[in-house]
Amino acid sequence: MERLWGLFQRAQQLSPRSSQTVYQRVEGPRKGHLEEEEEDGEEGAETLAHFCPMELRGPEPLGSRPRQPNLIPWAAAGRRAAPYLVLTALLIFTGAFLLGYVAFRGSCQACGDSVLVVSEDVNYEPDLDFHQGRLYWSDLQAMFLQFLGEGRLEDTIRAHPNTLHWVDEAGKVGEQLPLEDPDVYCPYSAIGNVTGELVYAHYGRPEDLQDLRARGVDPVGRLLLVRVGVISFAQKVTNAQDFGAQGVLIYPEPADFSQDPPKPSLSSQQAVYGHVHLGTGDPYTPGFPSFNQTQFPPVASSGLPSIPAQPISADIASRLLRKLKGPVAPQEWQGSLLGSPYHLGPGPRLRLVVNNHRTSTPINNIFGCIEGRSEPDHYVVIGAQRDAWGPGAAKSAVGTAILLELVRTFSSMVSNGFRPRRSLLFISWDGGDFGSVGSTEWLEGYLSVLHLKAVVYVSLDNAVLGDDKFHAKTSPLLTSLIESVLKQVDSPNHSGQTLYEQVVFTNPSWDAEVIRPLPMDSSAYSFTAFVGVPAVEFSFMEDDQAYPFLHTKEDTYENLHKVLQGRLPAVAQAVAQLAGQLLIRLSHDRLLPLDFGRYGDVVLRHIGNLNEFSGDLKARGLTLQWVYSARGDYIRAAEKLRQEIYSSEERDERLTRMYNVRIMRVEFYFLSQYVSPADSPFRHIFMGRGDHTLGALLDHLRLLRSNSSGTPGATSSTGFQESRFRRQLALLTWTLQGAANALSGDVWNIDNNF
Repeated sequence: MERLWGLFQRAQQLSPRSSQTVYQRVEGPRKGHLEEEEEDGEEGAETLAHFCPMELRGPEPLGSRPRQPNLIPWAAAGRRAAPYLVLTALLIFTGAFLLGYVAFRGSCQACGDSVLVVSEDVNYEPDLDFHQGRLYWSDLQAMFLQFLGEGRLEDTIRAHPNTLHWVDEAGKVGEQLPLEDPDVYCPYSAIGNVTGELVYAHYGRPEDLQDLRARGVDPVGRLLLVRVGVISFAQKVTNAQDFGAQGVLIYPEPADFSQDPPKPSLSSQQAVYGHVHLGTGDPYTPGFPSFNQTQFPPVASSGLPSIPAQPISADIASRLLRKLKGPVAPQEWQGSLLGSPYHLGPGPRLRLVVNNHRTSTPINNIFGCIEGRSEPDHYVVIGAQRDAWGPGAAKSAVGTAILLELVRTFSSMVSNGFRPRRSLLFISWDGGDFGSVGSTEWLEGYLSVLHLKAVVYVSLDNAVLGDDKFHAKTSPLLTSLIESVLKQVDSPNHSGQTLYEQVVFTNPSWDAEVIRPLPMDSSAYSFTAFVGVPAVEFSFMEDDQAYPFLHTKEDTYENLHKVLQGRLPAVAQAVAQLAGQLLIRLSHDRLLPLDFGRYGDVVLRHIGNLNEFSGDLKARGLTLQWVYSARGDYIRAAEKLRQEIYSSEERDERLTRMYNVRIMRVEFYFLSQYVSPADSPFRHIFMGRGDHTLGALLDHLRLLRSNSSGTPGATSSTGFQESRFRRQLALLTWTLQGAANALSGDVWNIDNNF
């Protein structure tokens, strides 16, 4: 770029064309200013202004002035008449002035009819009342002082930080509790102020709030104090809102982090950042891509909260906890901030004021591609979040470093003869800390084709948060492949062992130890739950303790290095090897190594949970038989496809591509086709959110045990509803049956009873 700029400057210096400076009026936010603009005049080009050549001379000495030409006669006569003409003009002007003064002296102190308002706005139109009255000086002065208020000046000059105050019994706002870092906030929080008694609610999970209510402490109308961790900030705030709370304060509990003296710990004055949108992407264009300046009607995501939320530090939380009365919190709710047990509350009243300011900010995703040899239109995607709220060493820097190293490595392999069968797509995401905005908006923009093109997504976010345990948050389709790759990668902290051997040493059931569901705050979640592309996110974790600096200003390289006690390079290298070998298998294997039969086991496991309620349903004349039937059809379809592949000709490229297409679309088959992506974007029946999911069906069935009436036909706004259950069961059953039909392939051979 510097070379290009240097060449440009040199070209300007060498240009024979003339240069001129003109001033033009600037439209838009700088309207009314004059802007200097350099224009190069080209030969034969039309200039913007005409210039008259002039020569300025000083007084010349006597005798040096050139001889003047003789005046003609009529010019001499005009010179003699000039004084009379001037005198006549002066008399006319004086008379006109006096006449005007007499005619208009009554309006000298007024404006309105006799004052023309000049505006630079070309679209300006006079007010309708412009000619209906006169405003005298006293009126103008009063109007000016009325609209010039101190409050607006103060509002403009003073910043509006979020605040927290004590409130006395009379409702008077008292002492302000200092929020040590005014930069820490909850993006997408509702703005405004709320006042209520304080209640301690553990992690803010639904079971925590139910337990709180069962102990006689009602969250309705109160402020909840909850701990960081276990579930996302968005889930905490949504749960609080569902239980009727006024607002939420979120703090980091020291007992949840490592107390090992050699390892650094989070400062007690540090709050933790986190967004509270229960969803991903831009919440103001839900279901649609917010790029290319597309205009959308004013709509907001249903996942935006209606109550305010604010992060606070452990120091402020300890001051609040000391004021709580009421029942003692359960033992598992206790922490290490006080020398005495935590109480549930209620406590004194607090006033929370949230003044978050929303603004639109452009973001940029960066793409790189290695084109495939045989299936270039099918690509394996790997990505990492590039942005972070603080320094972001663990949050984004490690993942970005691994991504860049994989790009360099695969580029070198291509230079040495490697050509993958399928394309490799490397992506650096922007806007990750605001809810995976970069990745979700890209998915929304190509929603109609990505399930036909993308094979798998591999996320490098949160890759190194420790070195004791290894977790893979993934789709069931990738479980067998992850097991195979773990056997090929050495453990970074157990010499002579593979990662698989390290895992099974702790727990013989390796998948129970390693495999976790995809969380909503992962960029991989939208790939699976929204688009239907299998995805995985790797993470090395601390043993039973969370990395304390995530989403804080203390997430630095130095702190991450200390937490891992110098093993950061080795652990990052292990992640790079895992991801790299996974990419090689997915892009190079003739047949896609996705275990499409795994979902049969997933359905079987969930059916075990449904069986618990079979007696209650039978008493109401309801049955789960159709779910069992659909599950059986899926297992038979998976086995049929496996047999077809086994007996097929290996060198037949047409058949191979056909089988790969059927395999790579299995995840997509589990997106419910009976709900709208705009209304329910996460349509996956196992990992999504909404009434169409298996999880929602199970939650509804649990209401059978708490239905107060106990009669088969009873309905309630909060209890079991038979009509809702029938609809949920139909959505689940036909999505599962549709997956079985699609996997089977030949729809005319499917035996359905109508």
